[in-house]
Amino acid sequence: MKKEVSRRSFLRKATLGSAAFTSAPMILAASANREKFLLNRHYENQSFSANDHLQLGLIGSGIQGIYDTMAALKVDGVKLVAACDLYTGRLDRAKELWGADLFTTRDYRELLNRKDIDAVIVATPDHWHQKITLDALKAGKAVYCEKPMVQNFDEGHEIIKVQKNTGSICQVGSQGMASLGNEKAKQLYEEGAIGEIVMLDMYNDRYSAEGAWQYPIPPDADPTTVDFDTFLGNAPKTPYELKRFFRWRNYQDYGTGVAGDLFVHAFSTLNHIIGSHGPSRALSTGGLRYWKDGRDVPDVTMTLYDYPKTENHSAFNAAFRINFIAGSGGGGGFRLIGTEGELEVGQNAVTLKRSKLGMVPGGYSMIAFTEETQQKIKAEYASKNLENRASSLETGTTTWEAPRDYKGGHYDHFHTFFQTIRGKGNIIQDPTFGLRAAGAALLANESFFKERPISWDPTAMKLI
Repeated sequence: MKKEVSRRSFLRKATLGSAAFTSAPMILAASANREKFLLNRHYENQSFSANDHLQLGLIGSGIQGIYDTMAALKVDGVKLVAACDLYTGRLDRAKELWGADLFTTRDYRELLNRKDIDAVIVATPDHWHQKITLDALKAGKAVYCEKPMVQNFDEGHEIIKVQKNTGSICQVGSQGMASLGNEKAKQLYEEGAIGEIVMLDMYNDRYSAEGAWQYPIPPDADPTTVDFDTFLGNAPKTPYELKRFFRWRNYQDYGTGVAGDLFVHAFSTLNHIIGSHGPSRALSTGGLRYWKDGRDVPDVTMTLYDYPKTENHSAFNAAFRINFIAGSGGGGGFRLIGTEGELEVGQNAVTLKRSKLGMVPGGYSMIAFTEETQQKIKAEYASKNLENRASSLETGTTTWEAPRDYKGGHYDHFHTFFQTIRGKGNIIQDPTFGLRAAGAALLANESFFKERPISWDPTAMKLI
């Protein structure tokens, strides 16, 4: 009933034009059925003395760790004081970026033992996420843990438990979670803009060696500069191999494949927008089609998910597709498709498309009847008024875009994290949310390698 009331509310606003349901200024109106608006976000002006800065430690100063830290340091009142990595070249790079006085170490425990560090970013390979996150929470640090929160299903509940017991703040790092795009899409969905959801269509195509995780291996990498034994952690013991260290995403021992790297972002956004706990079943297929470089995870994969009916959404299906050898050149998309419209969602923009549902038969089916019968059928349908003027007024395309000076979803996610540490905000992606997103993604791997459908309880967050 709540959804139906919301839907009617949206339709009343829609018939008056999009300006009736947004406070953002219109920047373009190309036609009566195509409009564009600006999104906006207000940030509280804050100034901090040197003593008021939140002091940050980086654990895992690789590609994502550096991007995370760059985004974090754009937030006022934050200072990086320490960095940890198992390759000394990355520690040298950290000092290049953030100052020669930066404390660096190969042992993350040295960061956790420092009393002057308030929060840490955990941007290590996936198989280290749980161990370091638990240690950091127990050390009283606020934790920003990169997605996926866990490598295996059974690791997440311990993080949830320890976070609750310690009271330490923990946010999972799907960086688009707090973006303007997600915020607007959630508002539109809750207003009933697309009716009842029936499908989610997500794809990510790539066409480069770098996009397929063939990251460069530095020429100075050797047993003296790379601590390979520590990198292995609880993973199976294996001889020293630089590809495994620098291209760890390619291996099940350390990463979570395309699902943990890319699906989890989509699940975070989807579950947030529609207020869902996640899917109940997955069926995955694919293969290693091109990047046969020693990896043991697929480079092309397709996974179908079943979402059960809840009070926030109808039962629907989701299709996830990744292609690391897309001859088209690459691209991506995320579309929520409902009974009355479609939302195409990005961090910086949302497009709503609403079309008129064809309820009156056309030439295709009418050809089988005589001219006299056709006229009778047309008159019968016309009397039902199935395609009235109001339904036409509710159609068209509306786009909401972030302004050019928007600081971005990555900034917003860290802004939320630091505001929560200061007692002025609330975490969006806490460990429970993080396990539901990671668990849904990991279902794809479970199904792919076991070659069968896998069922999951999205509320209890357990395999069935």
